[in-house]
Amino acid sequence: MSLKVAVVSLGCSKNLVDSEVMMKSILNNEYEITNSAEIAEIIIINTCGFIESAKQESIDTILEMSDYKKSGKCKVLIATGCLAERYKDELIKELPELDAVIGTGDYKNVAEVINQVLQGEKVVLYGHQEIIDIDSLPRHISSFGASSYLKIAEGCDNRCSYCIIPTLRGKYRSRRMSDILEEAKELSKNGIKEVNIIAQDITRYGIDLYKSFKLSELLIKLTEIDGIEWIRLLYSYPDEFDDELIEVIAREDKICKYLDIPIQHSSNSILKKMGRRSSREKIIQLIEKLRKRIPDIVLRTTLIVGFPGETEKDFSELYDFVAKMKFNRLGVFAYSREEDTPAYDMPNQIEESIKQERLEKIMLLQKDISEKYNKSLVGQTLKVLVEGASDNGHFGRSFMDAPEIDGKVYFKSDKNIIPGDFCHIIIKRAYEYDLVGERMYEPCK
Repeated sequence: MSLKVAVVSLGCSKNLVDSEVMMKSILNNEYEITNSAEIAEIIIINTCGFIESAKQESIDTILEMSDYKKSGKCKVLIATGCLAERYKDELIKELPELDAVIGTGDYKNVAEVINQVLQGEKVVLYGHQEIIDIDSLPRHISSFGASSYLKIAEGCDNRCSYCIIPTLRGKYRSRRMSDILEEAKELSKNGIKEVNIIAQDITRYGIDLYKSFKLSELLIKLTEIDGIEWIRLLYSYPDEFDDELIEVIAREDKICKYLDIPIQHSSNSILKKMGRRSSREKIIQLIEKLRKRIPDIVLRTTLIVGFPGETEKDFSELYDFVAKMKFNRLGVFAYSREEDTPAYDMPNQIEESIKQERLEKIMLLQKDISEKYNKSLVGQTLKVLVEGASDNGHFGRSFMDAPEIDGKVYFKSDKNIIPGDFCHIIIKRAYEYDLVGERMYEPCK
């Protein structure tokens, strides 16, 4: 009988794709995947090491899973991913329950590592971030429904002063376009209707491999794949946005009129300290251009408050910027001081209480912006991708909402609906982040 393996994936969607690659390798080596850690003989935690809260979650999860060595059937406990790459020596020393540590460039070898551990070895594998072949790594799709992620590149060259990712993931490497398209076709064959394009920075796609930016060309080719109805763009930095890309987004019906553009701040002095190439003026210019060319565009961004040296004036600039720009979706992080980053040693570190106070102020402002925007949607009809059943009916997402991070559309239907159906929903009520509506009874498709 084959051994059962549970994979716990933490952190971002890019990490989830790595977890799915590991699952495929495990299945190919005649192990069995289970969702229950309680019955698993082998447990793998794919960790995140981006900021302090993510690191703590990873440690807590490793400790939680280690209990199954006593109370469950677990024989092998493995940590993989960013935390494993960053703190391999500390993890294997401080957590004796761990049998192996696998870094970000070695996850494809997970089945081999399992075999080594079962033979009595303690394995530490790391340091190969830029060697791993990222082009054709088959995945076991773990998501339920008709939405999946499509990673088009690995690593990062941006070198923001607060970020450890280039150290953990290596330099920016684009995947071959042909391999991306083949993976997208395979996703479509397996019932995926929404592909979410991800990388540390999708707008730089192709610059290393083809010596020019190729995201526009890739998107056009993706729209030609039968079965895929929504293409969503996540993690698109503002620096390399060109008119060609804007035109492709505006023209192609399959591309969701939704952009995730992490700007991090709006004060030019803070942006410079962060190592960002954008300026407040360029960001405003891009937003205005996008909204003029694509009037129904939904914009999401991410901000960092409490960066070293952020004055009250800097924060006031940011607050006023958010109030003026009125992003449809917005997330805020308090700056996390990470060792081995330039920002770690910067003077004028901000007290945690001030960081939290500033975060709460921005989120309270955004809550009001989001609620007003959602209320403007009452009476409109939205195409919704059904994701599941709720206590009072069903729920799904419109083009305005990315999986896992944005709101939902809740609705009732007296006809059977399965996840992956598209339905048209008339919006009746609106809240800060979610919408409630009624289904129009034309056939779902």
